[in-house]
Amino acid sequence: MTNGIKLIVGLGNPGEKYEATRHNAGFWWVDQLAAATNSKLALDTKFFGLAGKLVPTSDVWLLKPNTYMNASGKAVAALANYYKITPAEILVVHDELDLPPNTVKLKKGGGHGGHNGLKDITAALGTADFWRLRLGIGHPGDRNEVVNFVLKAASKDEQNAINTCIDDSVAVVNQLLNGDFEGAMLKLHTKK
Repeated sequence: MTNGIKLIVGLGNPGEKYEATRHNAGFWWVDQLAAATNSKLALDTKFFGLAGKLVPTSDVWLLKPNTYMNASGKAVAALANYYKITPAEILVVHDELDLPPNTVKLKKGGGHGGHNGLKDITAALGTADFWRLRLGIGHPGDRNEVVNFVLKAASKDEQNAINTCIDDSVAVVNQLLNGDFEGAMLKLHTKK
């Protein structure tokens, strides 16, 4: 049996200014899971972010780095090293430009695709061999517009599509915790 996920990291930027921006899709996901399970996150300075146990488990952590996207690895490595969580037991939930807003994909390893959060986590862990839950946010069509695009709010229709993907993927969390990655992928990647 494969080890399940022990650390779920939602990527985003802290602060009210960024709350509703596409780049914070990972934060939204963790917030949704925390709300659905009555899990509480609190600021933990040794982990450079908001951290808490996933209820009702005793050994699965939720983390929202408070470091800004470009330094997410600092928080992930701090918590993972402290609790001896391997990269293969880490799930990073992040916004994905290369997928439309109605799409969510699960994968292990791979490149960072220009995503600064993934780039920093890979550097901090010394490997890209962690799980990613990629929430589609769409692409502005021009790479010079990417920064502006991810730091703006989605349209109402896009936001609804992203929220649906968040709901769908939060629903497979037990499979991820149990190490049933194939089953979770099947559920997420098969269009209804």
